[in-house]
Amino acid sequence: MPRRTPRNTLDRLRTPGRFPGFLKTASVCALIAGLLSPITQVAAAAEAATAPNDYCGGQCSDILPPGENGNATLAQVLLNQAFGTQPDHAEDQLGPYANLAKGHPTLTNATINTFFNDASFGVPSDQVASTLKPAGRSDVTIVRDKKTGVPHITGTTRSGTEFGAGYAAAQDRLWLMDVFRHVGRGQLTAFAGGAASNQGLEQQFWRNAPYTEADLQAQIDNAVAANGARGQQALADADAYLAGINAYIDASDSGRYFPGEYVLTGHKDSITNAGTIDHFKITDLVALASVIGALFGSGGGGEVDNAVSLLAAQEKYGVAQGTQVWEAFRERNDPEAVLTVHDGESFPYAAKPADAQGEALPDDGSVTTQPLVYDATGTGGDQSASATAAAATASALGSARRGMSNALVVSGRSTASGHPVAVFGPQTGYFAPQLLMLQEIQGPGLSARGASFAGLSMYVELGRGQDYAWSATTSGQDIIDSYAVELCQDDYHYLYHGACTAMDVVEQKNAWKPTTADGTAAGSYTMRVYRTKYGPVQYRATVGGKKVAYTTLRSSFMHEADSIIGFQMLNDPDYVKSPQTFQSAVQHINYTFNWFYADSSHTAYYNSGDNPVRANGVDAEFPVWAQAAYEWKNWVPATNTAAYTPPSAHPNSVDQDYYISWNNKQAKDYATASWGDGSVHRGNLLEDRVKKLVAAGGVTRASLTKAMAEAALVDLRAEDVLPDLLKVVNSSPVTDSTAAAAVTKLQAWLTAGGKRTETTAGSKTYADADAIRILDAWWPLLVKAEFEPGLGADLYSAFTANLPVDEAPSAAHGPTGAHAGSSFQYGWWSYVDKDVRAVLGESVQGGLTQKYCGGGTLSGCRDVLIGTLKTAAGKTAAQVYPGDALCAAGNQWCADSIVQRTLGGIKHGNISWQNRPTFQQVVEFTSHR
Repeated sequence: MPRRTPRNTLDRLRTPGRFPGFLKTASVCALIAGLLSPITQVAAAAEAATAPNDYCGGQCSDILPPGENGNATLAQVLLNQAFGTQPDHAEDQLGPYANLAKGHPTLTNATINTFFNDASFGVPSDQVASTLKPAGRSDVTIVRDKKTGVPHITGTTRSGTEFGAGYAAAQDRLWLMDVFRHVGRGQLTAFAGGAASNQGLEQQFWRNAPYTEADLQAQIDNAVAANGARGQQALADADAYLAGINAYIDASDSGRYFPGEYVLTGHKDSITNAGTIDHFKITDLVALASVIGALFGSGGGGEVDNAVSLLAAQEKYGVAQGTQVWEAFRERNDPEAVLTVHDGESFPYAAKPADAQGEALPDDGSVTTQPLVYDATGTGGDQSASATAAAATASALGSARRGMSNALVVSGRSTASGHPVAVFGPQTGYFAPQLLMLQEIQGPGLSARGASFAGLSMYVELGRGQDYAWSATTSGQDIIDSYAVELCQDDYHYLYHGACTAMDVVEQKNAWKPTTADGTAAGSYTMRVYRTKYGPVQYRATVGGKKVAYTTLRSSFMHEADSIIGFQMLNDPDYVKSPQTFQSAVQHINYTFNWFYADSSHTAYYNSGDNPVRANGVDAEFPVWAQAAYEWKNWVPATNTAAYTPPSAHPNSVDQDYYISWNNKQAKDYATASWGDGSVHRGNLLEDRVKKLVAAGGVTRASLTKAMAEAALVDLRAEDVLPDLLKVVNSSPVTDSTAAAAVTKLQAWLTAGGKRTETTAGSKTYADADAIRILDAWWPLLVKAEFEPGLGADLYSAFTANLPVDEAPSAAHGPTGAHAGSSFQYGWWSYVDKDVRAVLGESVQGGLTQKYCGGGTLSGCRDVLIGTLKTAAGKTAAQVYPGDALCAAGNQWCADSIVQRTLGGIKHGNISWQNRPTFQQVVEFTSHR
């Protein structure tokens, strides 16, 4: 029986994909016949849409699989489940996206839109599929194009434009928006069912952002009050946007074309139409923003894990040497790390202090995780729920935030046209419907096309304006700190500036019962978070024998709504007119992102986020005492505001020769919270290719896209580590026949480019399949055999908690589990690279404190590598790829393949692996205003 691959975070969402046995074809057909009778949504006759000023000259393209349409009626859901039929525009972008994997070698500028959409403004008159005046309003029009069904919203008033944006969002993503407003409020199980996966998902996010309704409203009030006229405009925009969403809810309810998931989860009756779909309110937008911010824009955390591994190192080696060993593996400021700002400019942040102050390291073995779930009944407390909750907790508290995305931007000095070229986008996982949605929005003070997170599409968040484009990657600099609050009186009081203070208690009670979509038996529980002025309690421990609670304080806590101003500016053609005004706009975004910009003449980069100014001597890597001396500068607990580093201190640049980013280190001396910014990083896959293109000159949209697409298929371990491993293995003749055969296969794969790619498009079989299987099996074996003997089992285990050993495409990793596409972000490739190079006698900057492989000798290292290689070569495909709910054991291609995770009732087929952005733009502007 195939093993079910462990899943986490967003993958855990239980969806209407598992219907009871009675919903077989005959029953489905009968149901469909009855369900096709309600009135369908009516659109006005098609009419031409006039595009506003567009300076891209037909050279802006984008893509967002699987498709724009993320809503499906009950009839459409049942047809999909029974026969695989797809609603219009539900997956028409999936094929072109998938086809780039094999189509990129022959790509030209003329064929880019074979694999991407034309992202020009407007819709040619012969391509207009429908025109709608939502709710009969005369001040806004929603035009949808024939090819993709993307909404092009044009308003004559600001409020009408935003009303149209809300209406279009609900047309395309109403069910998804409803799911995630409940995730953000910690109410998913009560809304969608009590599956263990749903329990884990709501627990993960609510632990990080346990807000009351008053907290959510306060965020809105504070953001509006702090931003003057722009704050008032943002509030008006949000109100109009919500009015549009709610108008669609009313229309689809009365017309009976609302998403079918409402029936399957028991919220609506398919026969009588009884039941309600709750209107959206403004605090729902903050709940949605808290989920997105936690997933992709909240760098930091992990201080307690860091302390545990430091203590393990000091236990083995002594304090001085143990600290050196820890710092070597931490790679805070590795001189060999690939950089986004590579001109040598330094941006010091979160550096190791010369004399650390206020550290509150836990006593050995004293750390326990603060419970979240109480009073569980029924399926709220069963074994699978407990295991899922534990996994959710580990993901929520770890420093390896699984934000992703990449960017390749080349200055006009190195392009064929003399204009900058950019290929960029976010890796946000693969879902059905997708978390992001496409739109064009044109109205007073608004002019943009691109992607926005569903339910937050008042503005385009990533996309293009009239004569500029922008995108982002997750940066991960540390805006989260852990404080040790000393307990007093009992476990729920703590010392704040010498006064014994009660912790605040925030609770969310959830109960569920079986539905058609989720047959999980009835259950309930209460999620309870203890909040202090220093943030929510995450761990309990003792420090020097004193009982403490470790809290987590992030600068964006209670401030998820603030970033709306920056997105508003990005959509305003009267604000963004240059690299400098672009940088000014994204300075208003407090999420930890790297932002990239291109127009017809310039490129730019800026790293955003509210970086707190820490007290002198505080080391951001470890917990510190919750005392005034170690608080953030000018910190005000009531509002969680503080002094932040000025914009000039953030990595930033204008018109560098090129920029690359794949969640790598931003700049010299700028530390990030997650481990792994060393000599080998997936950013090197872009750096090496773009640097070569720039050196040759004449870069085009096609050549830059090909560089991205090639990097998306390469196995990082093969390209950047395997050559040195084979140097060691081949330092003497390989006489063992099994090892020799494996070496031959690995070398042939390396010569062919080290790619994980099909033999031919659609073959579902990898070229060099044996070599790929061998490396997948070999890597974890060689890492353990290389490092565990020297580090010892305890320290090796502690370090693997800080940084996973591997992140191959077939592994369950990232925010979406297996089949997630994004790979090779976190792993021990840099450690292996530095250690093996040292054993070979090669120059290593920022090396480890000792040689580990084989005790540090070339012959010993060779023995370790050959021994583990023989073991790996002997593993069958079924052992390496054990199978899961989708794939049979041994199916290598399927194990790697990308799945659109169902967040609703519509399913899609899996596609061949690519390691690339989910939403992606290819842009080259030809002129400027």
